[in-house]
Formats: sequence, structure tokens, C-alpha cells
Amino acid sequence: MSQPNADRDALAADLERARTDFHHLLSTTGDREWGAPTDGTRWTNEELLFHMVFGYMIVQKLLVLLRLFGHLPAGAARANSRLLNAATSPFNLVNFYGSRLATRVYNRRRMGAKMDRVIASLQRSLRHETESNFARGMQYPERWDPYFRGYMTLAEIYRYPGQHYDHHRKQLTVSGVRKP
Repeated sequence: MSQPNADRDALAADLERARTDFHHLLSTTGDREWGAPTDGTRWTNEELLFHMVFGYMIVQKLLVLLRLFGHLPAGAARANSRLLNAATSPFNLVNFYGSRLATRVYNRRRMGAKMDRVIASLQRSLRHETESNFARGMQYPERWDPYFRGYMTLAEIYRYPGQHYDHHRKQLTVSGVRKP
């Protein structure tokens, strides 16, 4: 098996690992734990769990950006990245309050199904990527997230949500937290 296929298999396995673990967290979180504060964030456990789903939702949009900017001159992606980096403060506010508000729709009873749909969508996209696409990349706003780098390939974009998920999983204060 060639290296790109091995990478695709590893990426698919990581998506499934997170999906399975997320359902474990949902099923083991006690009634009093949902509204409890997390460790190192201003979110509750329920809000942070949604934010973890949101990391996968963002990847769906990042893939669209890569497909769009991947066909444009490199300067277009650099300009977009500079613009997004300049908008980091407003992004952080939307990111924080958006996760708070989103739990009114994607609460503990609905976020598992949302995670399933998003992971299924990413799995389909991953299966349809050509080998040459995995080397393609573009500039991203590295100030938006500690796991964003200035330039990321398609494979790195697929890896990102698992890193984001694992980072925030450690901040949950729920009884079901175990090593992923």
C-alpha cells in the first residue's frame, strides 16, 4: 500500500475514533456535569462538547476554501490568511459566544447526531480525494487556533480536528473522560 493510502486510512480511523469517543462522553456524562465549568476555558462541559463538534464542522468549510484557493494564485490565499488573522479578535468572540448559543440547538440530546453527520460527510470527502490533492495546500490563519499553521496541506486539514478534539477533551470535567 502506498504512503498516501496509508495516510488516508489513518485519517479515516482518526475520524472514527473521535466519533466513537464522543458518543462515549455523551453517554457517560452525568446530569450535574453538563453545566459544570471546564478546566481552562470559560465554557461549561456541554458548551465545550459542542465546540469539539464545531472543530469538525469548521474542517468542512476549510476544505471548501482549499478547493477554491488551491486553484487561484498563491497571493490570493496569502491575502485571505492575512485578512483572517487580522480578524482574530472578532473571530474569538464569535467562536466563544457561538459555542454557547449553539448548545441551545445542538444540546446534549442533538450534538451526537450532528457529530455523526459531520464525520460521515468528512469520511465521504476523504474517500473521494485524489492522491494528488493530499499534497495541495494553502495559507491559513495561524492565529485562530494553536493547531493551525501558516501553510497546511489537505492531509493536515483532515488531521486538524482530531488535534483540536484531543486538546479540548483534556479540559472536560466529566466522569467519562478516559484516554482516547
